[in-house]
Amino acid sequence: MKLKALLTCITLCLAASVFAQDDFQGQATYMSKTTVDMDGWGGKEMSPERKKMIMDRMKSMFEKTFLLTFNKTESIYKEEEQLDTPGGGRGMMMSKGMGSGTQYKNLKDGVVLEDKEFMGKQFLISDNLEKLEWKMTGETKQIGKYMCMKATAMKPVDQTDWTKMRRRDRDKDKKKDETEAKGDRTVSTFGKDDANKADKTKDSSAVASTEKETTTLTMDDIEIPKEEEVVAWYTMQIPVNNGPGDFWGLPGLILEINSGRTTILCSKIVMNPEEKIEIKKPSKGQEVTRAEYTETVTKKMAEMREMYGGRNRGGRGK
Repeated sequence: MKLKALLTCITLCLAASVFAQDDFQGQATYMSKTTVDMDGWGGKEMSPERKKMIMDRMKSMFEKTFLLTFNKTESIYKEEEQLDTPGGGRGMMMSKGMGSGTQYKNLKDGVVLEDKEFMGKQFLISDNLEKLEWKMTGETKQIGKYMCMKATAMKPVDQTDWTKMRRRDRDKDKKKDETEAKGDRTVSTFGKDDANKADKTKDSSAVASTEKETTTLTMDDIEIPKEEEVVAWYTMQIPVNNGPGDFWGLPGLILEINSGRTTILCSKIVMNPEEKIEIKKPSKGQEVTRAEYTETVTKKMAEMREMYGGRNRGGRGK
């Protein structure tokens, strides 16, 4: 135990000497993977072969590789280019329609810049860095050659992040409505039979509606959660307050993030590479605030909900 503590102290001292250099730079490669519950999207009626085919086509959407280039106070986070998967369908169109670009973070000034493409238009989003209230748990684990510590926080979910979409819990809404209805309803002795018949008819309709929902989904069946828990694993062997994407603010580089159905894991770190990458702010696109960009996307999503919702309610059958 004493030997382990001694080795840790030596490692931290060596790391401190490396990061004391004014021109120090690090490059960390992250693998991001988002899982999809096919059964929750009407996949219960699909064959295993059909599910696999769909997941293979969607792989490029939900499995991505990013490179974080960082120094003491700045970083850029960018997705590595990959070839399109043939036959991606509407999902690929959505992915391209909301493409991610380069994210620049300045921890000293507390600002973040990100260029994004939405429906063929380029935006430059400017905002203050969101600071999470991290809670240290005291748990540790090894990631590669780095000893990591665990921290958790609750994070508001970006309402323009379509990978966070989930099927709305209609059963929960239904139970709430039924509870409220029972609280307001009084049945007389002579009206019990009629009320029971009405309840049976209502239940039958609900079953039929549920069966229909398993095969037909509209935009109204989809929601994005307001917030979710984030679990981070960071290492003090690389004492920078940075991490992948929007995650930062811990006393060491974040090597792993678990947020909802998404896991981001660092697979490679290069300290002071021979060929350094210039860390510069993105500059292309219409400059907007995060709130303005969210409003633009939300309005477009509402239009799509109206368009596709109308079609699914009978527009295609006409």
